Amino acid sequence: MKILYAIQGTGNGHLSRAMDVIPCLMQHGEVDILVSGIQSDLTIPYPIKYKFRGLSFIFGKSGGVDLWKTLVRSNIRKLVSEIKALPIEKYDLVINDFEPVSAWACYTRNIPCIGLSHQAAVLAEEAPEPDVTDMMGKLILRNYAPNTKQYGFHFKPYGKDIYTPVIRKQIREHKVTEGGHYTVYLPAYDDKRLILKLSQFKNVVWDVFSKHNKKAYRAKNVTIQPIHNDKFIKSMAGSAGVLCGAGFETPAEALFMKKKLLVIPMKNQYEQQLNAAALKEMGVPVIRSLKDRYDMVIASWIENERRVEVDYPNITQEIIDRVVQDNMNHPEAIGLRNIS
Repeated sequence: MKILYAIQGTGNGHLSRAMDVIPCLMQHGEVDILVSGIQSDLTIPYPIKYKFRGLSFIFGKSGGVDLWKTLVRSNIRKLVSEIKALPIEKYDLVINDFEPVSAWACYTRNIPCIGLSHQAAVLAEEAPEPDVTDMMGKLILRNYAPNTKQYGFHFKPYGKDIYTPVIRKQIREHKVTEGGHYTVYLPAYDDKRLILKLSQFKNVVWDVFSKHNKKAYRAKNVTIQPIHNDKFIKSMAGSAGVLCGAGFETPAEALFMKKKLLVIPMKNQYEQQLNAAALKEMGVPVIRSLKDRYDMVIASWIENERRVEVDYPNITQEIIDRVVQDNMNHPEAIGLRNIS
C-alpha cells in the first residue's frame, strides 16, 4: 500500500508529532512524506518526497500573526500550481495533518483525504470554545485543508475520534528535573519586547528560544538563543516552568513533563484562542498579552507551585492502526463535511 502523509510546516508542532506518526504509518506500507510551509525551525529524520511553499501564516513581533506579511508573502498562483502538480492519484491512502496542497489536490479530484490533526479536534462540537467566536478565524480553520474524514488530538479526549496528544519518544524518554530557570517560547514576540518585560522579574532566570535571532546572548537575567530542538527539550525538562504561546505540542509536552505552564494565545490566530479556552478550563493560567496589566498574573504564577495533572498514554500506534483500518475498509469516506 502507498500512503501519502502530508504535514503542515508552519511552526514546529506538526513536524514534532510526525516524528512518532511516521514510523507507525510505515507498519502499513510505503510512506511518502509531503511538507508545505515556510515557518518551521524543525527537521525530521525521514526523507521528504515533496517540499512545497504551501500557504503559511507569518508570525509577527508583537504577539500575533502578521496578517499583512501573510498576505504579501502568499503566492496563490504558486499554490494552485503545486496543487495541480501533485500526483495524488498514485496513493492508496492520503493522511493529512492540516496541510493545504494535498487537501485541495484531493478535493479537486474527488479523492478521499483523511484528516489527522489537532485542528480537527478544536472544531469538534464537544471541544471548549472562547467567550467570543472569531467567525473569520473559524471559517479559515474549516476550509484551509478540507478533508473527508477527521481524527483529532486535543488536551483531553473530548469526543469520539478525539485522542490525547502524541508525545514524541524524545520527550517521553527525557529525564525531567526541577531547575531554577523558566523556559520561554513566544515566537510572535521579538527579543526586545521579551527582554523588556521578563527582565522586570529580577529574581527569575529566563531561557528564551527565539525565531528572531541566530546568535545566543544574555541581557540582564534573560538568555536569548536560536531555536534548537535538543536544547529546547533539555531546557524545558530542567525548568521550573514554561511560558509559551497557546499552541498545542509545546503546552502538551510541558504538561506531560509536569511543569508549571502559563500561555499567551497569539492574536489573529483562532486556533490558539480555542486552545487557550481548553487550557483555562483545565486550570492553566492564560493571559492575553505581555502588557503591564498582566504582570500580577505572571508574578503569581512564578510564586505558585500548582501544576495541572494529565494522563497522556503512548497509544500512537493504536490510533494509526485504527485510522488505516477504518479508511482502507471504507475508502469512500463520508463526504466533504469540512467545507462550509
